[in-house]
Amino acid sequence: MMTAATVRLFARYNAWADKVMFDAVAELPPGEDVKPRTSLFKNIVHTLNHNYIVDEIWRGHLEGRDHGYTARNTADTPALAALWVQQHAAHQWYTQWADAVTDAAVNERVEYELIGGNKGAMTRGEIMMHVVTITAALPLICFIRCPPARR
Repeated sequence: MMTAATVRLFARYNAWADKVMFDAVAELPPGEDVKPRTSLFKNIVHTLNHNYIVDEIWRGHLEGRDHGYTARNTADTPALAALWVQQHAAHQWYTQWADAVTDAAVNERVEYELIGGNKGAMTRGEIMMHVVTITAALPLICFIRCPPARR
C-alpha cells in the first residue's frame, strides 16, 4: 500500500531529476542535443520529448480522461527551451495533484488504454512510480542502445 506522502516525494523527485537532466543537456556543445543518434528516438531532445508526452498521457489516465495522443512522441523535435517550459508545467501539475491526493485515492485502481490499444490497470500510486522510474531510466537506456561509434 502506497501513501500520499510517498506520491508527493515521487512528484518532487521527478521534477528535480528532470531539471538536472535538462540543465545538463543545455550545457552540451551546440547541436549535440539534436545530433542524430541510433537509439529509440531521433536525438536527446526527442527522447526528453517522449518523456513529456508520456507524462501527459499518464496525467490523462490519472484524471480519468482521454489524453488526446495517438503516439508516444511527436514527429518533430521541439527546441529544448520550449520543451522545458512544457515539462515544467507538467511537473507543476503533478506536484499540485500529489499535494491534494489522499491515501485512499493513491490506492484506487485506474483502468486505462495504452496507445497501441492494450488495456491495463494500476493504482494511482503505481502510475506515479511508473512515471518516475521510466523518466529516470529511459535516457540511460537510449544511450546504452546507441553504438559507441555514434555517441
